[in-house]
Amino acid sequence: MAKTKKNPPEDFRMEDLSKEEKLKYEVAMELGLYDKVCENGWKSLTSRETGRIGGIVSKRKKLKNRKNN
Repeated sequence: MAKTKKNPPEDFRMEDLSKEEKLKYEVAMELGLYDKVCENGWKSLTSRETGRIGGIVSKRKKLKNRKNN
Protein backbone atom coordinates (compact mmCIF):
# COMPACT_ATOMS: atom_id res chain seq x y z
CA MET A 1 0.00 0.00 0.00
CA ALA A 2 1.43 3.36 -1.02
CA LYS A 3 1.94 6.05 1.58
CA THR A 4 0.06 9.29 1.19
CA LYS A 5 1.89 12.56 0.87
CA LYS A 6 2.15 14.62 4.04
CA ASN A 7 1.00 18.08 3.08
CA PRO A 8 0.52 20.72 5.73
CA PRO A 9 -3.15 21.01 6.68
CA GLU A 10 -5.20 24.00 5.62
CA ASP A 11 -5.00 25.46 9.13
CA PHE A 12 -1.22 24.98 9.29
CA ARG A 13 0.52 27.18 11.85
CA MET A 14 4.26 27.39 12.45
CA GLU A 15 3.69 27.96 16.17
CA ASP A 16 2.32 24.41 16.54
CA LEU A 17 5.46 22.72 15.21
CA SER A 18 8.43 21.38 17.15
CA LYS A 19 11.66 23.39 17.07
CA GLU A 20 13.22 21.02 14.54
CA GLU A 21 10.21 21.13 12.22
CA LYS A 22 10.11 24.93 12.41
CA LEU A 23 13.78 25.10 11.47
CA LYS A 24 13.20 22.75 8.53
CA TYR A 25 10.35 24.88 7.19
CA GLU A 26 12.33 28.10 7.72
CA VAL A 27 15.25 26.74 5.70
CA ALA A 28 12.86 25.57 2.97
CA MET A 29 11.45 29.11 2.85
CA GLU A 30 14.92 30.64 2.57
CA LEU A 31 15.80 28.30 -0.29
CA GLY A 32 12.53 29.00 -2.12
CA LEU A 33 11.23 25.47 -1.65
CA TYR A 34 8.41 26.17 0.80
CA ASP A 35 5.69 26.39 -1.86
CA LYS A 36 6.83 23.12 -3.43
CA VAL A 37 6.71 21.39 -0.04
CA CYS A 38 3.26 22.77 0.77
CA GLU A 39 1.81 21.81 -2.59
CA ASN A 40 3.36 18.37 -3.04
CA GLY A 41 4.85 17.31 0.30
CA TRP A 42 8.43 16.68 1.38
CA LYS A 43 8.73 13.67 -0.94
CA SER A 44 8.49 15.96 -3.96
CA LEU A 45 11.95 17.38 -3.25
CA THR A 46 14.98 16.04 -5.04
CA SER A 47 17.74 14.40 -3.05
CA ARG A 48 19.87 17.46 -3.73
CA GLU A 49 17.23 19.80 -2.28
CA THR A 50 16.65 17.55 0.72
CA GLY A 51 20.38 17.28 1.37
CA ARG A 52 20.77 21.03 1.16
CA ILE A 53 18.03 21.55 3.74
CA GLY A 54 19.49 18.86 6.01
CA GLY A 55 22.98 20.30 5.73
CA ILE A 56 21.86 23.80 6.65
CA VAL A 57 19.75 22.50 9.55
CA SER A 58 22.74 20.52 10.88
CA LYS A 59 25.04 23.51 10.53
CA ARG A 60 22.64 25.75 12.46
CA LYS A 61 22.23 23.18 15.23
CA LYS A 62 26.01 22.91 15.63
CA LEU A 63 26.38 26.69 15.77
CA LYS A 64 23.62 26.92 18.37
CA ASN A 65 25.27 24.21 20.51
CA ARG A 66 28.60 26.02 20.36
CA LYS A 67 27.04 29.27 21.49
CA ASN A 68 25.29 27.55 24.42
CA ASN A 69 28.48 25.85 25.65
